[in-house]
Amino acid sequence: MPAADGDHSGVVDPYEHLHDEAYARPFALGRVGADGLVTTAGRTLVSLDGDWRFCIDPHDEGLRQAWYADEPLPAASWIAPRDYDDGAWQTVPVPSCWNTQKPEWRHYEGGAWYTRLFEHRPGPVGERVMLHVGAAAYEARVFLNGAFIGAHRGASTPFCLELTEHLRDGTNRLQIQVDNARRAERVPMHHTDWFNYGGLYRSVSLLRLPPVFIRDFGVGLVPGSGFGRVFVDIALSAPVYGEATVAIDGLLPPHPIPVTGGRGRIELELAPELWSPDAPRLYDVTLGFGADTVADRIGFREIRVEGERILLNGRDVVLRGVSVHEDDLHSGKTSGEADIRRRYADAKELGCNFLRLAHYPHDARAAAIADEVGLMLWAEIPVYWAIDFTGPDSYDDAANQLAELITRDRNRASVILWGVGNENADTDARLSFMGRLAGLARALDPTRLVTAACLIDRQRFAIADRLADSLDVIGLNEYFGWYEPSFDGLRRLLANSAPGKPVIISEFGADAVAGLRGGARELFTEDCQEAVYREQLAILATAPYVRGLTPWILYDFRTERRQTAFQRGWNRKGLIAEDKTTRKRAFAVLADHYSALAAAETRSTQPQEPEEP
Repeated sequence: MPAADGDHSGVVDPYEHLHDEAYARPFALGRVGADGLVTTAGRTLVSLDGDWRFCIDPHDEGLRQAWYADEPLPAASWIAPRDYDDGAWQTVPVPSCWNTQKPEWRHYEGGAWYTRLFEHRPGPVGERVMLHVGAAAYEARVFLNGAFIGAHRGASTPFCLELTEHLRDGTNRLQIQVDNARRAERVPMHHTDWFNYGGLYRSVSLLRLPPVFIRDFGVGLVPGSGFGRVFVDIALSAPVYGEATVAIDGLLPPHPIPVTGGRGRIELELAPELWSPDAPRLYDVTLGFGADTVADRIGFREIRVEGERILLNGRDVVLRGVSVHEDDLHSGKTSGEADIRRRYADAKELGCNFLRLAHYPHDARAAAIADEVGLMLWAEIPVYWAIDFTGPDSYDDAANQLAELITRDRNRASVILWGVGNENADTDARLSFMGRLAGLARALDPTRLVTAACLIDRQRFAIADRLADSLDVIGLNEYFGWYEPSFDGLRRLLANSAPGKPVIISEFGADAVAGLRGGARELFTEDCQEAVYREQLAILATAPYVRGLTPWILYDFRTERRQTAFQRGWNRKGLIAEDKTTRKRAFAVLADHYSALAAAETRSTQPQEPEEP
């Protein structure tokens, strides 16, 4: 590999990089995961959003040739020609998906380089500086001032890297190589049913922290305590001893938390007002240790299963939901607050109290805003279709994504279900893989339920996935009336099933081109989609163990595997078209159904008038 300009002592073969197929191996050694995450709750962030210098790198020349090691000199100062400069001749905004920035990048998959200069002045003695990346699809390698800092994989979860030792007083050059190439061993694998957006598509920022800081914390109801006990746990950045404090506005004045070896946990006799979709009560919570303070708005609620029922705060609840992808006609996978609020307003218009955030962790603001507006959520990781269930590397990737999701969102009252997979064939390898993920979810967070979107057992034609023994709630994807035109199979399926647990019909639906009319069995028409919804809802209402619905899907979304004249690169099962405005006829059908369910639920909870003697 050529040495930096002015240093020829290390040049042995200037063409060596052309033949090196192990070029990426060293960068996997610095990979970080959930253990390195630092909470951003209530912290002051130094934003690095804005225009970054950018170039695509389909041959990974940047890693092969060590572009990061070259001093950023003008071309007139080069001793030998280069294949890369990080000048401002081409920029993209961060956050964004590169696919939305230029027509020629729409379908680009592979590596790309982001470069940004920023100014830094040293803070107090011992200050530590962390880089926080909201998400980089799919793999990211980070370099600061020519030094490799670390790497991360997983397209939809955040990561942190410490920059302290490599920061300069003055101008610093940050480079992030991002690679969204689809691979069989990744999670998800190379075969999916959504668009493969790439880039730094969530915010990038710096955290300036004291020498010992709060890495993570959790606050919630102690399960099974009768809503009268609250736990608080805290994890610090070092195995120190001392005392942290917690305060809950209107509920708890500052209270000590003994810290031993960098960790502390207490349980307190408290009776907070409970969070629910009808009354999304949130409390301001503040924790401190030494010079560090974090703060968040947290709701208290209990979610559990009893037989075939789901209980929220001890009361039976039916989950009136819809599935939604993180996809936008203009911004791709990048979600802003306005887009999330529009999404939730549309769900509320449907009568939803619940959403399935498919098929990967959505923007962190999705759960925070759901807390505020009163929507329950199913949050999941992309263990999708035919993952490499025999590969330990794939499991490590999936387990880390699950741990990062739980670490990020465990203080969100809105999240009631952790999803560990979607539409995976019931094989021995898959059973072991996903059973371990379910166990991990419970170990990391015993306050929520675990689910997966399962398939029909075709031998018994019943809800009988072997993974169900590891789940609290069984999700079931079925498309009777669409991929299987007859509804007789749905009636047979429900009659044959006795799951003994609550079931959520996690997907059903039909494609419809907005505005296309025709007969009830004329495919891709609004009339066909409407007819499918009417029949599905009528049949599903006969199964008492079906305690929730998340039809597929709220909005039409991009997916290149859909290539008929009706689809043209879009999945058209949305109840709303890709403009996020045009409602299809089935929207009103589902809204009416949910209105009736809500009215029935209200009647069942109202006090009954005593009978006349």
